Amino acid sequence: MENSTVIKLDESNFDREVTHHDKPVVVDFWAEWCGPCKMIAPVLDEIAREKAGSVKVAKVNVDENQSLSLKYNIRAIPALLFFKNGQLRDQVTGVASKKDLLNRIEALG
Repeated sequence: MENSTVIKLDESNFDREVTHHDKPVVVDFWAEWCGPCKMIAPVLDEIAREKAGSVKVAKVNVDENQSLSLKYNIRAIPALLFFKNGQLRDQVTGVASKKDLLNRIEALG
């Protein structure tokens, strides 16, 4: 599941990697025990590889980072948050298709 193109986020690096970044950032809020999270992980890995340099893909483990889950009002996972210029622009909960995710990334501009 882990690979070099997907960044692991926690409270210590979230602002640096997401809110102080001008490119689109997709943040996946997930957990080890979450079946749908495991289903969408390979899709996010593909997007991270294919869009390397233009889009950042990152993951937040909700069990280890509850303050971030609270801050972004995460009630169900997987939850994908789409940021651009540090601003939350879009959000999708549950498993989404690669095409849908790419369309959402494109819409960020």
